[in-house]
Amino acid sequence: MAKHKKSASLTEKISILPDTPGVYMYYDAEGTVIYVGKAKNLKRRVSSYFNRTHDSLRTNLLVRAITDMSYIVVPTEQDALNLEASMIKEYQPRYNVLLKDDKSYPWIVVTNEPYPRVFMTRQRIKDGSKYYGPYTDTGSARATLDLLRKLYSIRSCRQPMTLDWVRAGKGRLCLDYHLKRCKGCCTGLVSAEEYGRDIEKVRTILRGDIGELLTYLRGEMEKLSLEMRFEEAQELKEQYDLIRRYQAKSVIVSQTIEDIDVFGIDDEDSDVYINYMHVRHGAVVKSVTLEFKRRLDESKAQLLGYAMSEISESLGVKFDDVIVAEMPDVEMPDVRFIMPQRGDKAKLLEVSQKNARQHRVDKIKTMEKRNPETRADRILMRMQSDFHLSELPRHIECFDNSNIQGTNPVASCVVFKDARPSKKDYRHFNIKTVVGPDDFASMKEVLTRRYTRLVNEGRELPQLIVVDGGKGQLSAAVEALDEMGLRGKIAVVGIAKRLEEIYFPGDSIPLYIDKNSETLRVVQHLRDEAHRFGITHHRDRRSKSQAVSELDGIKGVGEKTRTALLTHFKSVRRLREADLDAIAEVVGPAKASIVFGALHAEE
Repeated sequence: MAKHKKSASLTEKISILPDTPGVYMYYDAEGTVIYVGKAKNLKRRVSSYFNRTHDSLRTNLLVRAITDMSYIVVPTEQDALNLEASMIKEYQPRYNVLLKDDKSYPWIVVTNEPYPRVFMTRQRIKDGSKYYGPYTDTGSARATLDLLRKLYSIRSCRQPMTLDWVRAGKGRLCLDYHLKRCKGCCTGLVSAEEYGRDIEKVRTILRGDIGELLTYLRGEMEKLSLEMRFEEAQELKEQYDLIRRYQAKSVIVSQTIEDIDVFGIDDEDSDVYINYMHVRHGAVVKSVTLEFKRRLDESKAQLLGYAMSEISESLGVKFDDVIVAEMPDVEMPDVRFIMPQRGDKAKLLEVSQKNARQHRVDKIKTMEKRNPETRADRILMRMQSDFHLSELPRHIECFDNSNIQGTNPVASCVVFKDARPSKKDYRHFNIKTVVGPDDFASMKEVLTRRYTRLVNEGRELPQLIVVDGGKGQLSAAVEALDEMGLRGKIAVVGIAKRLEEIYFPGDSIPLYIDKNSETLRVVQHLRDEAHRFGITHHRDRRSKSQAVSELDGIKGVGEKTRTALLTHFKSVRRLREADLDAIAEVVGPAKASIVFGALHAEE
């Protein structure tokens, strides 16, 4: 394969690269960082970009744009992964995978003071305070804070409260004290040790060790009850019930799973969603979903490596046992990766992957709510991919034949524009040249009439034709397009009724689309509309034919007379039941006599 040319200075830099872990940066002619990568072996990894032509077009474009490079050597591949993640955030290179939802999540902080405060924040300051979270939405963090304040009288004031300040009597009791929301820390009504015991229980809840706290509270309740201290026991019972309700909101996965981390991935296109869940004592206590944008066809393994680095850095997580769908492209000697096939761990991975999938669905719904055209574009792009079309099928037409035992053969044409019905463009066709129930010939006639007219009038042709039927109807449609010179200008497929099989011209093996696919739903909607529209027209023609058949043979009764009678009496049955005078009021005595006599001739 051809090698990409590189400058002498770049060649020299590559030749002296070390065989050690590190991070490399590529620059373009303007000196802008266009790509940052990590490597277990810098020399081998960087050289691989230039010694062959790549399958990915974007990778080839990247290599052509590189005019210079630099690198940083680090002790381990894990260090390289972390450094790569931070440098990508710093430089935002155009060819790197993009972490799209890189944002600051809310945390709950317990301050490092004699009388600690507990509040929500998005900033982490290294002052000895302890941070818990992050919480993926503000509502969840606020709900947790509300629980803690119901359970324990935690001060909410922002006063820096040192022990010397309290002893000096500088504090004043506020409204929270009188509402029993605070125990009066500022005036020393509660000691730092007693207040600290409540804070330790708060920390226990925030860590997710709820089971341990419930056991403690139950023991204290029983102890107080035995000592006849029922009011105090009742206060603990209220706390116990609140914590139990809070625990019920956690996802219980298994009593056998203790502490473990899970990474589920939803990889459908260039947008990739990776969900991270932390399980503690069998309950999911943390869940975060990251969104990545592919730039160079990065593999799942690479993306999982990026996600683990991001979670480790932003949440301060140290991994031990990690459940994954496949082995990440990262070297972590102290981490045990688990790829379960069955059991509780497999179910847990499935939950994580469903969360990643749901994040995608929610994102799409939000976008479509803001811009309804986005949904149509997404559906049409999926149809274009599924049917291998050269352009978006913004204009689709579907045809269906309808006849009963060969009588009154008709066909219907329904039109969808931007994946929605365009009912003003629907058309009916009465079959003119075909004798008997011949669906194939009828299909050919209708398509020939439809598109000959559109071409002659210079009107827009559809990008896709759907015919209701299998290979036979599809062949008839293709034959019609061939004869009109439209083959290749309009794509055509057939849908068989029984198994929802999609047939393509010249291919005897049908395509089976996922039952939940939006492409199949649109095609089914087209087919059902064409069937409904055709049946309605056929029923109208058949009813009209049956209604006038008995009047057609009456000599001396013309079309105007028949129309007047049916308009007034609504049906031949009512006309037969009417007396001579009633008929005469509509068409006169002479005509009435002829009609009345013909209808009652047998009598």
